[in-house]
Order: sequence, then C-alpha cells, then structure tokens
Amino acid sequence: MTEDVHDEVASVARLLGRAPRGRFDIVVRDPAGGPVVIRNEPLLDDGTPMPTRYWLVGAEVCDRVSRLESTGGVRQAEAAVDPVALADAHRRYAAERDAAIPRQHAGPRPTGGVGGTRRGVKCLHAHYAWHLAGGDDPVGRWVEANLDG
Repeated sequence: MTEDVHDEVASVARLLGRAPRGRFDIVVRDPAGGPVVIRNEPLLDDGTPMPTRYWLVGAEVCDRVSRLESTGGVRQAEAAVDPVALADAHRRYAAERDAAIPRQHAGPRPTGGVGGTRRGVKCLHAHYAWHLAGGDDPVGRWVEANLDG
C-alpha cells in the first residue's frame, strides 16, 4: 500500500469513527480534497455482502443530512418522490453494485437497492451519497433541494 492509500484509509477511518471493513474508492471530495463520498466494493474483506455501494462520509454534509432526517426527512422524501422513479433507482443501484461482484463469487451476495432496501426510503445519507457521486436518484435530488445552509 502506498503512503497516499494509507492516508486515505486513515482519513475515512477518522470520519467513520472506525476502520473501514472493506475496499473503497473516494469518489467525491470537498474543496480541500477531503473525502465526502466513498464507493464500497460489494463484498467486505471477509466476504460479507456490502449492500451500501455509496457511503456519505464527509462530516459537515453528514451532519446536515442527519438534521434533515431528524425532522422527518425520510417520511417527507417518500411522500414527495414518485414511487415508480424510486423503484427504478433501487434497481439501477443494485444492478451497478451487482455488476462489480466477481463472476467467480459463489457466497452470499448483497441484496436490495439504495441502502440495502428494496423499496421506499431507508436512509437519506445513502441516497444523497449516490446522487453526489453522479447517480440518478430522485431522493438524492430531494435531499439536495431540502438541505439547510
């Protein structure tokens, strides 16, 4: 592992409050270069399925999304977003994640769509992470439109 990779793992570990359990890439950075969104491999280092492909790790944005969730944001997003568009987003997310699973893998596989759920909204953080990473996520767009300052 290069020093840069060690630094990135250490940065993400600080943001998570624990060591990452699998491989990841930093796919969105803040203006100072710090990690905001990571893209996880679909399987953890021990082979455990990892359903959450995109993970919001930036401290400031995580706090803002948490405030939105704490005021009923999950229910509000579910009510505001077209259920067909949401179901389509879950399918696209799962297809992208599943395409990254090695062909020879015979063990358990991740299931569900965004945040590991098959329908509805489980976690605004996961939807917003995918949106920031370029995913076509109607809930992520809703979060962006409804975040405070």
